[in-house]
Order: sequence, then structure tokens, then C-alpha cells
Amino acid sequence: MSSKLPEQFQENWQKKRFITDKQTVLLAVSGGIDSMVMASLFLKSDIKFAIAHCNFQLRDKDADMDEQLVREWTIANKIPFHTIRFDTKKKSEEWNKGTQETARILRYEWLDNVRMENGYAKIATAHHANDNMETLLMNLFKGTGIAGLHAIPEQNGNIIRPLLFASRESLAEYAIANHIEFREDSSNATDVYLRNAVRHHIIPVVKEWFPDAISRVNESIQRFSQAELLYKKAIEEERKKLLEQRGQDYYIPILKLQGRQPLETLCYELFHPFGFNSSQVPHIIGLFAAESGHFIASSTHRIIRNRDFLIVTTIPGDSTDFITVQGAPGVIDIGKYHFHFSIEKKPEKIPTESNVAYIDMKRVEFPIILRKWHTGDYFYPFGMDMKKKKLSRFFIDQKLGLHEKEHIWILEIQKRIAWVAGMRLDERFKVKDTTEQVLRIEQKKV
Repeated sequence: MSSKLPEQFQENWQKKRFITDKQTVLLAVSGGIDSMVMASLFLKSDIKFAIAHCNFQLRDKDADMDEQLVREWTIANKIPFHTIRFDTKKKSEEWNKGTQETARILRYEWLDNVRMENGYAKIATAHHANDNMETLLMNLFKGTGIAGLHAIPEQNGNIIRPLLFASRESLAEYAIANHIEFREDSSNATDVYLRNAVRHHIIPVVKEWFPDAISRVNESIQRFSQAELLYKKAIEEERKKLLEQRGQDYYIPILKLQGRQPLETLCYELFHPFGFNSSQVPHIIGLFAAESGHFIASSTHRIIRNRDFLIVTTIPGDSTDFITVQGAPGVIDIGKYHFHFSIEKKPEKIPTESNVAYIDMKRVEFPIILRKWHTGDYFYPFGMDMKKKKLSRFFIDQKLGLHEKEHIWILEIQKRIAWVAGMRLDERFKVKDTTEQVLRIEQKKV
């Protein structure tokens, strides 16, 4: 396969039509074998591209040598190059997150900023068929359900994975045959991370019995992805029939729900978006026979048995710092505030009231989050030319006292702060000339 890899890459690229001919792709290149092969394949094609490299400073000199390799490759081939260094360990401690999760958040935040600032169309990562199979197996073991069977999507928003058709072995063969320089990440040889353990101990055993496992599983993943579309369509139809929104609450008629099959699966899909997990499904079904007033709760919502209905309602604001907003229009009551959400046509002139935010609907993907601010939070204040600022520093500049900061709410979209409620929009979510629809959020004091 390695000798045919460029042709197969081009064929796959033309088939998927990730971008137009005039657009440019930003490649995420670590210096490892997979991403260096990806860079080489793009170089041999007519696709416009640039390269971005993150130095997480987790492997001392090795990390610096990775950066040097990628930098020298871009200079030799006259490719635009973007790089950044992160103090990942410090961020991990600040955010109270694992090192890998912290690195992933930092990486994708920065890549998306580089993409937007330079007008690149998409971000390409070097995930391949082996990664896809590993992800599928991990999802199965974790019990993620049908949503986990599609493994790694070939395209997810602004992220594309143009090498999912190729196996790790074919990429390695191509690298050796074409004398492509790359660097080995020593952490890949350890079993510290779950993916490595699956790669080193489970995949080899599977391939002993099923030599074509990688290609066969990836073929199945394609079918799973298509089946998931039908599954989601069916669930959405059931959701429309069963969920009636009244204000910020959802009403589900018990007798109507009881008559549906498969009941357990349907209950999971109906209530999972409100924070309920599979282990709570039997308790939800148990509410069918309970007296009015009985309820069960997730971290954000309660399901209350009230006469002939199950009512899904948000936990009162004084009991939670985190609320999931499933869609618009709607109203959320949080302590001393009401938040009104609506989707509207872009107004001719954007009002400047601090208690109202207008967000480009192209940047919105539900569910979105309302939460209290955290230490380590940062955003890009509107009007500051994409300059990053920590919320703690922003509040100092605004001369907020402790009692005022405690009541500040954050609107989060896809793990990015979109609005510091009542104070400032994030530059990344502002309304543009090309905007057609906006998400309007108004914060009102009770």
C-alpha cells in the first residue's frame, strides 16, 4: 500500500471534498511519523497548506528537538509555519485536569485561533485507521453506546482527518521507503495511557486471529456511522412526539412513554442530554409507578413525577453552578437572574447593552453551558484584537469585589467562553458582516 499511498490520498481527498481548491488547510504536525507523512503527502499534492506545531514542554530536550525538526522541514520546503510553547504542567494544575486532557484543550484552542487569524479553512490531524480501531474498542469498553461506534469522525466542525483510510503500517512503510525524517515519542512506548495499553496488548492479540482486523473494523465503522444517522433520526422523531417544552421545563406524558419500545434505550436517549446516565434508567422507569412529588436528579436537572407527567426541570440556581442549555427559545432561572435565549435574524444594528449578547449562530452548537467562572478561565475580550485575558485579571480591571464576582455567570460554547454574562462578549463569537442569524441572550435580574 505504501507505494500507492499518494494516489490513495489524492483519491480520498477528491472524494471527500474537505475544502475548495482556493482554500488552505492548517496541518497539526508533531514531528512523529504519522504527521510527517501527512505533511509529505500534502507537499506532493496541489493542496495549499500551512503547518502548526505545539511544544507542550513535557519531554525536555526531546520536545525541543521535535519542534526543531518540524521547523527545519517547513523552512526547507517553504511552508508557512506556526508554533507555540505551553507550560502544560502548570496549566494542568491550575485547571485540575490530567496532563493529556490539558494538552488536548490547549492544542485545539490554539489551532483554532491560528486558523481563524490566518483565514485557513480547516485543521488537519494525522489520525489513521489504527487510531480509529483503538478508539472504537475503548468506546465499547467504556459503554458509550451507539454514539461511540463511529469512533473518530472524518470531519468534525473545522477538524478533518484525511488519513483515516490508511493503516499505521502503511504510513510507516511509506516513511521508510521515501526517507521521511520523523521523531519517536518515547511516551508512546509506555502503558501509562489507556490508548497505549490497548495498542500494545489488545490489538496484537486481535490481529493474530484476524490479520485484516484494522481494515475490516474500519469498514464496519463506516456502516456504524451511517446506521447512527438513521438511529438519531428515529430518536429525534420520538423526542418531538414525547417532549413538550413549557417555559424552561419539559413535560413527558407517562402513559405515552410507557407504550414505546425499546423503552430502556428510549429513556436513555431522552434523558441523557439532561445529565442522566444509563445506570439511572431503571430509576427513571421506576418513577412511572411512583407517587407525585418523587424525583431523581442529575448534576443539573431533576425528573419529577407530577400526576400524569414526568417533568424535567433545571436544579434551582442556588443548588448548582452548572446548567445545560439544550436549545432556544427558552428561559433559565438562576438565583438572582433570568436568562432568555432566542434565535433571531441579525439586527441591522447590534445593541450595546451589557446585559444582552448577540452571538453568530455559525459559532453555536447546542447544548451550551451556563456556569460559574473558575480560576484559570480566560477569554478574548471583544474589542481587544484577540488578546487573551484571564477572567481574574479582567475582574480586577473592572474593579469587581468578591461578593460581585461570586454572582458572575459564564456562557460556554464547545468548551470556549463566549460571554461573561452582563459584562463582555468574546471576540471569537462576535457578529460579522456574513452573519445571518444570531443567538440572542438577555440576562435579567429577578
